[in-house]
Amino acid sequence: MTKTAAITVRLNPQVKKDAQIVLDELGLTTTQAVSLFFKQISLNKGLPFAVEIPNEETIQAIEDGLNKRNVKTFEDAEAALDYLGL
Repeated sequence: MTKTAAITVRLNPQVKKDAQIVLDELGLTTTQAVSLFFKQISLNKGLPFAVEIPNEETIQAIEDGLNKRNVKTFEDAEAALDYLGL
């Protein structure tokens, strides 16, 4: 299939740089990644991942985590597993 369509995108330079590091590790060019993304949109008839507005409980949990409120911390993974009874 001939590739003749072009896309111009403006985005934050740091976002582009961070994404390019990941793409380089995956061995993908930006063009290949965008093509892959668009193909997945086509196959899924929508975005290939969930995009949702978080509910109030989720928003509160995110805020609590960011502000270190109502969170339980552990010295190591073993202590966390013990707390969970695992």
